[in-house]
Amino acid sequence: MKKLALNVLRRCGLFSLTRAVSANMARILMYHNFSGATGDGLSETGAREQFNYLRRHFRVVPLSRIVEQLATGKELESRWVALTIDDGRRNCYELLFPLLKEYQVPATFFVVSSFIAGKDWLWTDKVLWLREQLARPDELASHTLAGVFRSLNRMRPEARNQRINRWAASARVSLPQRAPMKYAPCTWEELREMAGSGLVEIGSHTTTHPILSSITDQESWKELTESRRQIEEGVGRKVSSFCFPNGLPGDYRPSQVKQLVAAGYRCAVVADFGLVRNGADSYHLPRIGMERKTEPVDIAKYLDGAAYYQSKLWPRGKVR
Repeated sequence: MKKLALNVLRRCGLFSLTRAVSANMARILMYHNFSGATGDGLSETGAREQFNYLRRHFRVVPLSRIVEQLATGKELESRWVALTIDDGRRNCYELLFPLLKEYQVPATFFVVSSFIAGKDWLWTDKVLWLREQLARPDELASHTLAGVFRSLNRMRPEARNQRINRWAASARVSLPQRAPMKYAPCTWEELREMAGSGLVEIGSHTTTHPILSSITDQESWKELTESRRQIEEGVGRKVSSFCFPNGLPGDYRPSQVKQLVAAGYRCAVVADFGLVRNGADSYHLPRIGMERKTEPVDIAKYLDGAAYYQSKLWPRGKVR
């Protein structure tokens, strides 16, 4: 019934209207994983559906282009969209990068430097891996997973890691030292190849992916500066953009935003839903999660701005 109503609204021209009204507000799209026909990420078919819609109605530009325009104080150009991908998993290189080349669209990859270096794998993926085990702990049942992550997000990293290790012990499994193939990172060589194509900018997503509000300012300064140093050394290009881990209100402090400025970053993206308006704060750039948007009407609803205006009219409703 909901899809039917959305299709009626779309055929009546509502989505075309919101696209026109919001034309000078940029869209920053957010992704994490890409998969084959089946899997946890956006499939090639879904990505093509989105890219074809973008090709018809928008202009995909590098995130840095939007930031540069904001810095001038001038009005954003019409129908700009930037693509951003968090974490640095290898499926982005294997599945997304060929599509970027085919469609000739740019993107920004925000990578966790210790993950790329093979020193550890993402703690979030460890939780997901444990959830896949036959003897998984009851706490990791699918209907409680969101609550599990909310709880872990507020823990100090050492306490969080201890909790994860206890779950592994209770499931009678050993966490692999290296990420299983499904959760494997890109290599530095692959990142250099993507950056060298002229289509991919590489940004920082910290060194170890802590929720910044769970650590001290001294620790967050190290996360911001060391990740940037490691990425610039590994890729051979300047890093000027940052992505907050998790990136929702309460996941970082104002003092840590100031650290980004002091460290020399030019912008930062968050996970708050929204469009980028003229005069927006370059260190709190909102994004639109597009990983689960595969139906044409859903793609149009979020890209055309209908979901944005819905969130303004009914702010208590959850729009993601």
